Formats: sequence, C-alpha cells, structure tokens
Amino acid sequence: MTALALMNAQTFADQFDDRRLDRLRSLTPTTEPMRADDLGLLSDGELAGVDILLTGWGSPHLDRSILDRLPRLAAVVHCGGSVKSLVSPWVWQRGIVVTSAAEVNAIPVAEFTFAAVVLAGKKAPFLAADARRHRDNWGYRHRRGPMSNLGLTVGIVGFSKVGRRVVDRVRQLEDVTCLVADPFADPKAVRTRGAQLVSLHSMLPEIDVLSIHAPLLPSTHHLIGVQELGLLPDHATVINTARGALLDTAALEAECRSGRLHAILDVTDPEPLPADSVLYDLPNVMITPHISGSLDTEIRRITDAALDEVERILTGRPLRTEVLEDDLGLSA
Repeated sequence: MTALALMNAQTFADQFDDRRLDRLRSLTPTTEPMRADDLGLLSDGELAGVDILLTGWGSPHLDRSILDRLPRLAAVVHCGGSVKSLVSPWVWQRGIVVTSAAEVNAIPVAEFTFAAVVLAGKKAPFLAADARRHRDNWGYRHRRGPMSNLGLTVGIVGFSKVGRRVVDRVRQLEDVTCLVADPFADPKAVRTRGAQLVSLHSMLPEIDVLSIHAPLLPSTHHLIGVQELGLLPDHATVINTARGALLDTAALEAECRSGRLHAILDVTDPEPLPADSVLYDLPNVMITPHISGSLDTEIRRITDAALDEVERILTGRPLRTEVLEDDLGLSA
C-alpha cells in the first residue's frame, strides 16, 4: 500500500521529523512527491496508486472531485483532532476508513485545563493581575473570594475525550467533588471515573469552577449564556478550552466587568477577540491565544498515534481511533 501526506509544508515539517519519516517509509512506500498541498498539482498517474492519505490541520476538504482522483484510496489517517471539516459524505459512501488522533490531542488540553483548575482554586492568575496594579500593597488579597483547592467542587460540561481526562486529573485533588453535565453521557461511565452526572442547571449553583468541554453544535451554541452564568456562585471561575461560541461572550463580559465571576479563556468568540474587548483589561480574566491543544513537540505524539494506526491498517489489526459517520453528530 502507498501513502501520501496531503498537508502543507509547514504542517508536514512539524509532524514528521527524520525519525518519523523513517518510520513512515519503513511501513509503506510513499508517492513521489511524498507530500502535496493540493492534489491539483499532481497528475492522475501519480495519484492512481495512493491507498492511504495522511492529513493534518489545513488539509483540503475531501469532496467527490478529490476522491474521484484517488481510485484506490482505502484509508484517511488524520494527524490531528476533528475530521468534521475534512471528510464529506462521499468518504463514507465509498467505504473509506477514517481515523483521527483526537484522543491524543486531548492530552495537552486536559493537562492545561487541570493546571487552570488548580490556579483558579487559588485565584492565582487574577491575584497576579492585581499585583501589577497594587504592587506593594497586598490588601487586595482576599477580594477574590476563597483561595483553596481543598474541598473544591468542579463542574465539567461535556464528558468528551477531554472532559473525561479532566475528570481523572481533578480527582487527584483532596476532597474534591466532580460534577458532570452531559445529556449523552453514560451515568455508569461517569461514576466509574469518580464523578456524578447531573443536569447543567442543577450543577451550576454548586460549583467553584466551571470547565467547558462540549462539542460546538447548533444545539450547543451559547450553551453557557446569561441564565447559566447567573446561576454560578459569586467568585466562581469559568474555564473554556473547547470552542469560544459555547460561551456567550457578551454575557461573560457583563459578569466579569461586575467582578462577580472570574474567567480563564484559551478560546474566545470571536477568535481573537476585538482589540477593544473589555475582557483584555479585566484583572479577573486570563486570556491565552488558543495554546491548550498540541503544539511544538506535542505534535509529534499525534504523528506517532497516526503511524500506529497506519501499521494496524497494514497488518489487519483492529483500529483504535476509527471515526464513524454516526460519531460526527456529537463530536467537535
């Protein structure tokens, strides 16, 4: 079987260092050229023998016109997270296998989120911002509410790949209560991980930290809005490392401007926020430029997972990260 990487030069360089290129070559012959930004630059003869496409962030949508030029294509191995923008109905109709490294990409997001939960418990990002303003006077120290991770109650919205990993990490804290809101989650699976499945609106008044991990769907747009934010206790912290539009930005601005709530935002709506957004200047808001997902050396972990799937395809073993068409309705 022959493989072709359908991704731009920078993505390819980020994903495939010499060691991983050697592994790819050892697993399967590659086309010449080995990589392409756009299949329009390759002849039908060059594409006729391609069995496996390796895709990544920025790869083109696999529509009918592209698939028509890949008559032997049997598998799309995505070296990234979501495949929603990548696959078309024609992929499924032709019986092409699709895999994704979303499970691996969830690792750094969960790590970042757990760090954010711990820092939120101590109000550290917000007190750090206060320190820049007050400098030699620590009288501001107790204005942010409780500063403790002992007995913390954390609410997880979305028992997703990331959400499940966050639950696992949060359970490391002493005397922590972890509540999960997800209408599609299996209560037994939630209990097995040491959390409790509850409704969103019953959860919100009980928590110190709200962490969002739901997929962005028409039904979840502004899932956390005016009413939901209003249910949170004073001094609670909202963490969003999922999708910006899950959270109503205007509603959050109002709550944070009043000083009632805190926020740690790695994603925003829009992204980035306009330069005049009040959220940039509020000391009770921490904004990072969408860094929680795989970056730099973390990207190579995604490549390793993708190459593992290539090896399973070639040896006829069961896949670990296969994406089914029915999965897309509830995925990011």
